[in-house]
Amino acid sequence: MTDFVIKQLPYDLSHQAGLALIGKYLKRINLNALVDRAFPVRSGVANSDIFKSYLGLLCLGKNDFDAIEGQRKDAFFTRALGLRAVPSSPTLRQRMDSHAASWFDLVDNINAAVLGMKIGGKPVDFGVLPCGYVPLDIDTFAMDNSGTAKEHVGRTYAGVDGYCPLAAYLGTQGFCLELALRPGTQHSASETEYNIERVLPLAAKLTASRIGDQAATPLLFRADSGFDSAKLMCAIGHHASALAREIAFIIKWNPRSTPVESLAQAKVADTGAAWEMLREGKRQCVWSETVQARHGEQCLAVRRIYRLTERTIDKRGQQMLLPEYALEGWSTTLPETFEAPQVIALYADHGTHEQFHSEFKTDMDLVRLPSGKFDTNSLVCALAAVAMNLLRLVGQHTLHEPDSPVRHAAQRRRIRTVMHELMFKAARMVHHARQWVLGLGANDTAFAVFERHWRALDSA
Repeated sequence: MTDFVIKQLPYDLSHQAGLALIGKYLKRINLNALVDRAFPVRSGVANSDIFKSYLGLLCLGKNDFDAIEGQRKDAFFTRALGLRAVPSSPTLRQRMDSHAASWFDLVDNINAAVLGMKIGGKPVDFGVLPCGYVPLDIDTFAMDNSGTAKEHVGRTYAGVDGYCPLAAYLGTQGFCLELALRPGTQHSASETEYNIERVLPLAAKLTASRIGDQAATPLLFRADSGFDSAKLMCAIGHHASALAREIAFIIKWNPRSTPVESLAQAKVADTGAAWEMLREGKRQCVWSETVQARHGEQCLAVRRIYRLTERTIDKRGQQMLLPEYALEGWSTTLPETFEAPQVIALYADHGTHEQFHSEFKTDMDLVRLPSGKFDTNSLVCALAAVAMNLLRLVGQHTLHEPDSPVRHAAQRRRIRTVMHELMFKAARMVHHARQWVLGLGANDTAFAVFERHWRALDSA
């Protein structure tokens, strides 16, 4: 073991050099103009500095307002994000508390600007499914805020006290269109038509680019059985017509009070039913029918695919006294060219969004929200969606290159990987010859992709 001499160097080092890229993105969308023109201040810290400071914290995996105190004397944090002043913890909290409700639309505009930018002349690659559709996945997840008296904390479906935000992800790469905070007791489908009203036009706009005579990429809305509602299906159909876009959906069917045993016996007795043997003692039957989703005066024809599974031998090889039946279903407006197994496989791929939930909850540490006020926590979630998209863009343009830090092959990188490889990077900031230099180490394996992406942002 080597005995080191520990000493303090006569110059400043930063352990979060990746914030320079975040600051570059915020400069590209001209966040100062977006915020300060709409919400100017006469004195004190500008509101744009409030936004940039908190987004900087979120990109480092911190959401506590007190975390800003550790950045107030950091010259790099100030210069990297283009701040005129770093707010104190009370200022950050009070400003977000007082303006939260009026800033919701502003944050939506910021998120749309981030997702709509072009880098190197190319728009954001959201990722397209092999079938040619861009997925739009929505779902709720539980945030455990047990033991607190925060506003609208309630018992969630996960059995903990907290919140159940609704997240909407566009594409296969996990870009977040919206992270809408909800009370813990709110049902998944309740008021979701308002979320659809916001995210569908945005998704259509972001994927509306045309190449020559090629039509805009169609969208595929996917949701689980908590959203099995004729009202939501009709809302999707209405927006598809209003936007003049192909927007299909796959929503898991909720059997509710369907008599599974009676239906199973009828299907077993049907000599025309096609059964597929999966293994000894387990077989399944798949069929479909057209149903009408009605809400008010609206009516939408929907193809419903059913899958009935019969088990006479359990997974341990034990013979059952009576057959066991499980009935599943999926409602879809995909064309008939998509056969039942393909529709079921497309819905199964919807499960990928659970990884995106995990990135919010673990990588960004967004579980216990920092405020006791619901509106402020809603603003925190909205800004967290922006921060996730910024980190996703950094990862998309740096960690897939041949000279990127060594990683296993993957279509995308987790937010945690982006933080470890790009955000938490040691660097020295030097002021020389009227220039500010950000010096990375000679042994930095990510220098090439870092510097190349910086130049791409600088010249775009």
